[in-house]
Amino acid sequence: MQKARILIMDDEARERKRIGEYLTQRKYDVLAVATVQEAMDAIKRERFDAFVTDCNIPGVDALRTSDDARRINPDMAVIIMTSFGTIETAVKAIRAGAYDYLPKPVDLDQLVVLIERISERRDLMQENAELKKMLVERYKFAEIVSTSHAMEEVLNMAGRVAASSATVLLRGESGTGKELIAKAIHFQSPRASAPLIKVNCAALPETLLESELFGHEKGAFTGASARRTGRFEAADGGTLFLDEIGELTPAMQVKLLRVLQEREFERLGGNQTIKVDVRVITATNRDIEKALNEGMFREDLYYRLNVVSLVIPPLRERKEDIPELIEFFIKRYSDENKKNITGISAETRDLLIRYSYPGNVRELENIIERAVVLAKKGVITTADLPIPVRTIASEGKLSAQKLKGSLNETLDTVERGIILEALKESGGVQTRAAEKLGISERVLRYKLKKYTIK
Repeated sequence: MQKARILIMDDEARERKRIGEYLTQRKYDVLAVATVQEAMDAIKRERFDAFVTDCNIPGVDALRTSDDARRINPDMAVIIMTSFGTIETAVKAIRAGAYDYLPKPVDLDQLVVLIERISERRDLMQENAELKKMLVERYKFAEIVSTSHAMEEVLNMAGRVAASSATVLLRGESGTGKELIAKAIHFQSPRASAPLIKVNCAALPETLLESELFGHEKGAFTGASARRTGRFEAADGGTLFLDEIGELTPAMQVKLLRVLQEREFERLGGNQTIKVDVRVITATNRDIEKALNEGMFREDLYYRLNVVSLVIPPLRERKEDIPELIEFFIKRYSDENKKNITGISAETRDLLIRYSYPGNVRELENIIERAVVLAKKGVITTADLPIPVRTIASEGKLSAQKLKGSLNETLDTVERGIILEALKESGGVQTRAAEKLGISERVLRYKLKKYTIK
């Protein structure tokens, strides 16, 4: 932790010296001055973490001095030193934005405690600023791994809409990267320094979801022992990302529509109307048009959410992205696990490109993470892939000539091959083979009998 830089202003030379020497002995960087003019010149010239000022200097307006100092350096904390007769002035200064006050003669140990708190606050603010900067860099559209034309169109559209406050509806299968796109839109928008709040609408029942979104007052329902701020309130000035929006009940759809239209709401159990400025991004993997036709989703809400619609294609429709994603995930998980994985074999890469990825990018990421953890050498091989992936990938692109018989017969052939591969890797030990396949030993025995495997 960097030691704080302190400015002291006191017209009493003895007190100025006493405080200055004490803080200097504790390795603080201290400048002590006697007049307001000297203090203001120093604040304009240098950066200080704390300004410790006497409010008893004749002819000096303590409130004005505090305001002028913070106007020059808004991040600087002001500590007022006051005698008994001017405590009221110090309290007014605190209400106007000063950090705290200390009675004179100042308790130096108490002053150090205040300065340490100020230093911790400064370090936390710096960490937050650096974290936000890292997030902005991480979620640049250019940083999203993609070379396919289909994905580039999505990213270009997202980049154009980011500068606006338009509501965005992200559509696509699970695991395609809808949340990643939502983060990129937020962090490349004018709202980047404000909060990005995420809510999964499918994860909570209706009563809890209403409290989660809008908050509640004390006593609003059983267990509501205190007031709670909702996600809309927490996201004021920023972005609220509502995932799985297609799972909202009709009652919640009405309440969400009102917030989008009026930009206001009441907490659960409360009467106070709260106004918010929130950009809403939603996502779904459901067929919203089908839900509209079935009367399960409100048409007016749909048009409010669907100002800009971005459809994220599944990974199987943008195979050209797979090699680059493989390299990206290998590097990420090699660094995280402190393993020196330099690449992937050509055969393994080919298998991964041919795989269909029902779980999309998320599934590919999990496959690579597992392979990095299990890899014994510096190169990932087919042995490091899950058995279903390597078997389905190798057999899943059988030509029409090879696919003889019914669909069930074809699926049986694939399943038989997976079981044989698991038994081979397990040295014929059925318990281990069942674990690899993710099934019970009883089910395995049934399938061994079914496919006449000995």
